[in-house]
Amino acid sequence: MGKPIIAITMGDPAGVGPEVCLHALNHPEICGECTPVVFGDAAILARVATATGQALNALTVKRVEDLVDLVHPAVVDLGDGSGDTVVPGTISDQTGRASFLYINAAIDAALAGRVAAVTTAPINKEALHRAGVRYPGHTEIFADRAGSKRWCMMQYSDEITCTFVTVHVGYSEVPALLTEARILEVIELSAEGLQRIRGRKARVVVCGLNPHAGEHGLFGNREEERIILPAIEQARARGIQVEGPLPPDTAFLPAKRRTTDVFVCMYHDQGHIPVKALAFDTAVNTTLGLPIIRTSVDHGTALDIAWQGRANPSSLFSAIRLAIRLAGT
Repeated sequence: MGKPIIAITMGDPAGVGPEVCLHALNHPEICGECTPVVFGDAAILARVATATGQALNALTVKRVEDLVDLVHPAVVDLGDGSGDTVVPGTISDQTGRASFLYINAAIDAALAGRVAAVTTAPINKEALHRAGVRYPGHTEIFADRAGSKRWCMMQYSDEITCTFVTVHVGYSEVPALLTEARILEVIELSAEGLQRIRGRKARVVVCGLNPHAGEHGLFGNREEERIILPAIEQARARGIQVEGPLPPDTAFLPAKRRTTDVFVCMYHDQGHIPVKALAFDTAVNTTLGLPIIRTSVDHGTALDIAWQGRANPSSLFSAIRLAIRLAGT
């Protein structure tokens, strides 16, 4: 069996995505473990290579059909000739349309079985919206395009791993979106995902929604007793090793992290804050429940340092390696 072909979407062209993609194409260990293929704009990659002093040693192809039996790093060139007008560090509808094009082309290739997995560089949500793309982020795009009815976001690292019942919504919207069925779904996806990655039964901890996990109804509207705890009990009855709901302010202490494989979080920042505090350069964003493998960097477009040779590719390398690992299971 040859090396897996891993599609890497270039992300927002005005951000650090092109720069970290170049690092992947040039990295001997990454290229030894897989065949990296960037879905993006060859002209922009050439501009960024010049600006950052990197090489662009990759084949350029125009069609995904040309990826058959590919063993060398490559670029699927989706540029339309307008790459010369992209301004680094600037949000625009042009870059929003481009990043959405790269994502969709990579998803098509994965659904057709032409690549083993997709790893995504960061996109800019404001640029997407300026381009008329109303998805909140990568996770929702992949779930919709793949036709997945049962999915969730996971932030994975060796230090800490979190999954999310709700993601890109305002805090005021969260309580109404919490249902027993949705929480049970995320617990099950979390247990399945971690068992696949670590090869053993996962130990799951579920966080409460309110301070002190509600403290028996003193805070909130008894979401812990009415919604979260019944979901935990159902999961436990299905054989999942799960505990909670734990108070969010103590759930992530070192002693608990040592005995937990994955924390199920009720909303975005509940899990993203500890993940970014503990594993900013190594955490990987992945979407559970898809028929294809998708991993991603755990950082944004960093427009303030775009095309300056300062971007750290560690998160992209971690995301690619997790994609390779999942492709082999």
